[in-house]
Amino acid sequence: MSVLRVDLLHGASASTWARDVLGFDPDPVQARVLDSRARRGHLRCCRQWGKSTVTAVRSLHRAWFRPGSLVLVTAPAERQSNEWLRKVEHFAARCGVDPRGDGQNAVSLLLPNSSRLVGLPMRHQTTRAFGGAAALLVDEAAFYDDLVYKSMRAFVATSGGDIWLMSSAGPRSGFFFDSSEFGRSTARWERHIVPATSCPRLSAEFLAEERRELGERMFEREYMCQFIDEGPGSAFGGGLDSLLDAEVERLCV
Repeated sequence: MSVLRVDLLHGASASTWARDVLGFDPDPVQARVLDSRARRGHLRCCRQWGKSTVTAVRSLHRAWFRPGSLVLVTAPAERQSNEWLRKVEHFAARCGVDPRGDGQNAVSLLLPNSSRLVGLPMRHQTTRAFGGAAALLVDEAAFYDDLVYKSMRAFVATSGGDIWLMSSAGPRSGFFFDSSEFGRSTARWERHIVPATSCPRLSAEFLAEERRELGERMFEREYMCQFIDEGPGSAFGGGLDSLLDAEVERLCV
């Protein structure tokens, strides 16, 4: 196959590019997420499925094959955005790219084709700083501030860019819940829901242990993608603040 045909194939299929160039072999569901052309995506998955890795590859593919693109990722905690960008840098190194910031944003990667990938904290001050983004990704969206998210949607207003929300399940409220099959959003969200039973990297033995250790309610939320209502009697006691604190304490995979 000629070099041109290979480049065209890689540009059309992020999953093929991931296998051939990045050394990442996605499972069937991960491949569908990588190759999706949906402008609005809802990715709800179990712990340890690999959502940050998959979206890092997807975002790098977009930036690599569309020169001058701006891809933004935001998360409840800045270190989550940092960790996501580290995954992007790891895969970019497979393409011969040395880590280099864009000179304006602390959490950023500038590619040789002038595309940029930028990580943003969950702050109102960041909601008017960007425009014309090719994609906006919200990590741990179930635990992200609604008002900040709604302001950030304008980042793709003039570009027709993508908005992808990714998270484990959380409370039955907020914009991530609204984008689910149970919510009230009128946008056409392409939904990818991946419970632990659909993840080939999690053994039945491990899941049985987690069910015993976490209890049914927390297991259903963390591993089976079930939205759980808050309340004083819930397994998550302190409401959304406690949920967010718990999420911030772990790095996303």
